Amino acid sequence: MNNKIYDYLIVGSGLFGSVFAHEAYLQGKKCLVIDKRDHAGGNVYCENVEGVNVHKYGAHIFHTNDKAIWDYVNSFVEFNRYTNSPIANYKGEMYSLPFNMNTFYQLWGVKTPAEAKEKIQSQIDQLNINNPDNLEQQALSLVGTDVYEKLIKGYTEKQWGRVATELPAFIIKRLPVRFTFDNNYFSDKYQGIPIGGYNKLTEGLLKGIEVRLNVDYFEDREGWSALADQVVYTGKIDQYYDFRFGQLEYRSLKFEHEVHDIENYQGNAVVNYTEREVPYTRIIEHKHFEFGTQPNTVTTKEYPVEGSLKNEPYYPINDEKNTAVFKLYKELADQEYDVIFGGRLAEYRYYDMHQIIGSAFKEVSRQFDKQAVKA
Repeated sequence: MNNKIYDYLIVGSGLFGSVFAHEAYLQGKKCLVIDKRDHAGGNVYCENVEGVNVHKYGAHIFHTNDKAIWDYVNSFVEFNRYTNSPIANYKGEMYSLPFNMNTFYQLWGVKTPAEAKEKIQSQIDQLNINNPDNLEQQALSLVGTDVYEKLIKGYTEKQWGRVATELPAFIIKRLPVRFTFDNNYFSDKYQGIPIGGYNKLTEGLLKGIEVRLNVDYFEDREGWSALADQVVYTGKIDQYYDFRFGQLEYRSLKFEHEVHDIENYQGNAVVNYTEREVPYTRIIEHKHFEFGTQPNTVTTKEYPVEGSLKNEPYYPINDEKNTAVFKLYKELADQEYDVIFGGRLAEYRYYDMHQIIGSAFKEVSRQFDKQAVKA
């Protein structure tokens, strides 16, 4: 006799959990979503401050080439036409990102692609780097001295908390260099921000589904799991297995939000601070994501910090050591018959938002195609 109340217990209300819950609900399944935070939506959650939708856990800019995923998210909330065009501030000098002809003109005064290519190649040739064995050498061999020193070195060292010569070369397999006057950071066909903020997307996905907040799954793991036939787990995979093979390492972020009694603080949504001596990596001015006209503005400084049990995990450190540890956890996860692991923490990989949704779609397809075959 089955005394289960729900078909699925979904641990975590981020994009993976919310998309899975929505699709299961459409299949007639009864779902319970729990989250340890006091809000749903995971890291895409927005907090309204002074009428501005503040991306509480860092800037989230939706971009994809997948029309089906773009149409999917727009079916819950209309997305605007925001285009990500960040600016880099290096010791007060302002440069366009990604590296493009505007950047090269700002650096050297060159006006044609041929001049820019010649300048970069001349710097690369002087370095005589044949087999890069660290991040610094890899980056120098791709873009030369000036771009590396002003726009990559300090930012990367802050981001990873290590000097560039101690970081592996594979972290930078390639660097996007464009020989056009184009400041659009992403090359994806579809890009934008939900009009009214990401909470509208979360609310649409979870409509009609029971959600309980301020719930720590691990405080009564057996009790929560006993409520459902299957668990969809989107938290840290090492925590699920009580860290038996050790902790997987992450880089984390600390946010410093500030309200300014002015209409416009920096003139752009994203300004990166690329010198090592400035402790934060960037300042986000949130109103520009939605072309806001509010009388006040809200900014967020992002400070990279080492991950720990107390810090929210953001960026997995996918080096050889952590990859080997994750493989051990993955082997355990693959043996589970009533637990589904999904999302950036459970899969220990960095995902853009559209990739998380795509991953959730694949899991939904596996689950319900399998059930259709059984039927």
